Amino acid sequence: MKNIVSILAVIVLVTSCSNDDNYESTPFNNPELNISIPEGFPLLNNSFYTNKPTTFGVELGEKLFSEKRFSTNNTISCSSCHIQAHAFGDNNAQAIGIEGRVGLRNTPPIQNLAFLNFYNWDGSKLQLENQPLVPIITHEEMDSSILEVISKIENDAEYQDLFEKAFGDADITSERIYKSIAQFEYTLISANSKYDRVKRNEDSYTQIEAEGALIFEQKCASCHSSELFTDQSFRNIGFPLNTDTNEAGRARVTGAIEDYMSFRVPTLRNIEHTAPYGSFGQFATLRAVLDYFDNGVIEADNLDPILKDNNNRIPLTEVEKTSLIAFMKTLSDNEFLGL
Repeated sequence: MKNIVSILAVIVLVTSCSNDDNYESTPFNNPELNISIPEGFPLLNNSFYTNKPTTFGVELGEKLFSEKRFSTNNTISCSSCHIQAHAFGDNNAQAIGIEGRVGLRNTPPIQNLAFLNFYNWDGSKLQLENQPLVPIITHEEMDSSILEVISKIENDAEYQDLFEKAFGDADITSERIYKSIAQFEYTLISANSKYDRVKRNEDSYTQIEAEGALIFEQKCASCHSSELFTDQSFRNIGFPLNTDTNEAGRARVTGAIEDYMSFRVPTLRNIEHTAPYGSFGQFATLRAVLDYFDNGVIEADNLDPILKDNNNRIPLTEVEKTSLIAFMKTLSDNEFLGL
């Protein structure tokens, strides 16, 4: 009897040591990344703090961002429309999905998202982690489902390894997919343009750029404010209307008539590389946008007061337009764009 007890004790001890060895050999070590916040930028949004970028979370998110199996026919990924050289936007008037399907709106650039309080043109998403599902299920974009996506990648050994490194085990879930993509997008911070270098006293404007900066402060900065160059408000600025009956701007979210055809003020960072402009690419060039403001915008009951109180226009001379464009080009961050 004593021998049997001794043998059992040895077995328990060996099993315990074996489990400890296995645990020690595969520790869960996924450190948070040190995200440098540019001087003068607004506070990070609250969601960032509950989903801080990690070494393997970002690596996984970047891989998922370029995964074509997100689309029902395996032909497009997030990166198909969000191209780095265009500040993670594209140069199409409206987003192009599978089989050449045309979306409702222009593809917005993806930059400095960690500081935003709303996402999409109409602010329909308040958390970046909730946004990736939209293109996956939208008919004009990927026309798939998150369950279909998971079924395509769950047996992929490379993904299993990355999910384990990022989350502690190889379980592939929708929440983990969304969180890792958001972690990657949180790292896409653009803050090294000529404008930024001038602010840091590392560079200086040309005369025309300096003149444009002054005009910008006088005629543009009330909406395109802060280091993000957007005040994140929703405004109807009288742009040509999208004839698609599904469009209503912010009113699609709120149901309020006063929000009809109001859109989130877009950032002007890297604006030189994000043409065409407008919620559905109404304008091919920056000059065309400025000409439109100068000539007069469309009247609306909820037209932004800045325009309504100024005869529905922002008057600009030809010289002022040239100077403004010169200044806006100083917002291009070639390092961020990979140029």
